[in-house]
Amino acid sequence: MVQGQKSKPVTEPNPPTNSIQIQSPAAKPHSIYNPNAQSSLPISVGAENTSAYLSMLTGKKVGIVANPTSKIGNTHLVDTLKKLGVKIVMVFAPEHGFRGDAENGAHIENGVDQKSGLTVVSLYGSHIKPSPNDMKQLDVVLFDIQDVGARFYTYLTTMHYVMQACSEQNKPLIILDRPNPNGYFVAGPILEPKFKSMVGVHPIPIVHGMTLGELAKMINGEGWLKDSAHPKLKPFTLTVIPCGNYNHNRAYPLPVPPSPNLPTENSIYLYPTLCLLEGTNVSMGRGTDNPFECFGAPWLTQGTYSFVPRAIPGKSLTPPYIGETCKGILLSDFASGYLISYRNLYIDWMIMLYQECPNKSLFFNSFFNKLAGNSALQQQITSGKSSMEILQSWQPGIDAFLIKRKPYLLYPYQPELGIY
Repeated sequence: MVQGQKSKPVTEPNPPTNSIQIQSPAAKPHSIYNPNAQSSLPISVGAENTSAYLSMLTGKKVGIVANPTSKIGNTHLVDTLKKLGVKIVMVFAPEHGFRGDAENGAHIENGVDQKSGLTVVSLYGSHIKPSPNDMKQLDVVLFDIQDVGARFYTYLTTMHYVMQACSEQNKPLIILDRPNPNGYFVAGPILEPKFKSMVGVHPIPIVHGMTLGELAKMINGEGWLKDSAHPKLKPFTLTVIPCGNYNHNRAYPLPVPPSPNLPTENSIYLYPTLCLLEGTNVSMGRGTDNPFECFGAPWLTQGTYSFVPRAIPGKSLTPPYIGETCKGILLSDFASGYLISYRNLYIDWMIMLYQECPNKSLFFNSFFNKLAGNSALQQQITSGKSSMEILQSWQPGIDAFLIKRKPYLLYPYQPELGIY
């Protein structure tokens, strides 16, 4: 689809199952493979194009926002730049830490990285933004983190606050862009301002179909850095080093898991839908070998799959229903065989699980509306709306978003091709 073309119409998904006992649709040939696609040239990430940004770092005191995904080939960006003589002053670490060994939501302390000897400043927990004192020690900030394309994945929020700090202190920011593995579609409700949190800051859909570099341009250009505490922030010097040979229809298997509980391609494809279950009393597999590839709960009486969550250091020490047998469904085949070609959030599961829950007043928790970005989705589910009605209610917001984002796209987007 050329930029500006009307978004794809909402189509009726497979009829929702009436029982958890029904298995997900069988694997079938899907539209992720396009035999006519010209994709022989390998995708390169922004970090690999060192000639485009090294001159901006020469002689400067550099801060780097990084984690285990910040690699050039098999070498970490920090190690590469140190060998090239770049003066790195400190590393800023997002959720899961610089080395990626902290579980979801864990409070991360500041410290010193044993391998590099660099000061590591945590940007997750009580300290979510570089402080003025941090910024005074720097001339430029470099950001290189792999995202998965969901609004509630906290790396986007971390980037927002790094941008805000750069704007406040008038420091340039360089984004080394990386592909979005879920960049081939747009779906979900637009976040409403009163539901802003660490899992959502911007008025965008749950699945935005943009890279972090594109989103940084949009955040800067739309004035989204302003808030009640910072009403006069202005656009600042932002440079995006783009990916090479990438478009939003090209599949991009991630070379490094983006976080401990997204270890596989299927978990990344399922994440935008299954993460909503974190706002319910259903487990999506934390504390198992298949996080974000299954769901279940002890109160489900039927299911084709069962699991017992356990403590896994570095992944989940206190997962929901630890030590209890949960019945549900394993979804790996559903992701590769159906969900990718469906190109939307699969709300049927949420509807089905709510209907099956014996105590419906306990199904949703207070986190759900933050993940959804509104209160409407919960109300739609509890009032018995169909998945078709829910998807249709999102479309006006998505259409407006597609128009607004057009000037900020760096890569072609043709959703009728699917992903290849």
